[in-house]
Amino acid sequence: MMNRQILLASRPVGDPVAENFKTVDTPVGAPKDGEVLVKNIWLSIAPYMRWRMNDRKSYAPPVQLGEVMVGATVAEVVESRHPGFVPGDMVVGLGGWQQYAICNGNALRKQSPEWGKSPIMLGVLGGNGMTAYVGLLHLGKLKAGETVVVAAASGGVGSLVGQMAKLNGARVVGIAGGPEKCAFVKNELNFDVCIDHRAPDFPQALAAACPEGIDVYFENVGGAVWEAVLPLLNDFARVPVCGVISQYSATELPPGPDRTPELMRAVLSKRLEIRGFVLTDFLHLQEEFDQKAGEWQRAGKLRYKEDIYEGLDAAPEAFFGMLKGKNFGKVLVKIA
Repeated sequence: MMNRQILLASRPVGDPVAENFKTVDTPVGAPKDGEVLVKNIWLSIAPYMRWRMNDRKSYAPPVQLGEVMVGATVAEVVESRHPGFVPGDMVVGLGGWQQYAICNGNALRKQSPEWGKSPIMLGVLGGNGMTAYVGLLHLGKLKAGETVVVAAASGGVGSLVGQMAKLNGARVVGIAGGPEKCAFVKNELNFDVCIDHRAPDFPQALAAACPEGIDVYFENVGGAVWEAVLPLLNDFARVPVCGVISQYSATELPPGPDRTPELMRAVLSKRLEIRGFVLTDFLHLQEEFDQKAGEWQRAGKLRYKEDIYEGLDAAPEAFFGMLKGKNFGKVLVKIA
């Protein structure tokens, strides 16, 4: 069998382009002891992939030139030399941008037969859902009656943050790009309000939507959205920082003035808790999340939207669109 793979060919300067990737076809290898050969069915496209393209120290190593692009997948076991898996099992792991992958069996999770071959464990019951759960409830320390503001509210993580906040008795204000996304967030996801960050009066509209200030702000975006949120944060507000997608392709600092003194004054005077977090630091909460999110999902309490691209070759297009905010919901590539 041949395996189609998308490799990192060069490192982007600014926004990624098609030339940063290279598609190759190579023979499918055989697993060694402890390994599993899988056929990737679904590929998750997520913002963190952009900074993994940079040769820069971070909490995870960069993708090396000539390596398969990193990415989480739902896959079917083809051949197993690990005692925990047999052919036909559905698994979740870091299969990457390719049709087949050989994975360390200890790094795979089985997908319950209840969910079939769906991509649900890449989204609402996977990394997106657990990121929302950990950030909102464990770092955001949400209390009933508080006001929560969610950036990128129609996306894979933000849409779940808002719904979980509503389930825990909060007032929820979403921020999204464009009238269609805002209508979906308010009418389908049942946020109390959704503000269009592209509107010329965005800061004023956000302030009007938060008359009692903001207690928890779930940060996915950064940039101008953060600048509008900062003055509205209440004393002792919590800010879980999941991502800053507006800055991932920046090649220089934004124009002045330097806003760091303003930020530090607010952190001090308002006693703010601003906490960046990486999901792998919270794997001890996996069982808790699986139980709670599974209950919510079976009860129909978590709605979600999937933005699906067909075929592995569409992965770069899906990636570029997500970075530009063109996606509507969780971005997925259906490989097989």
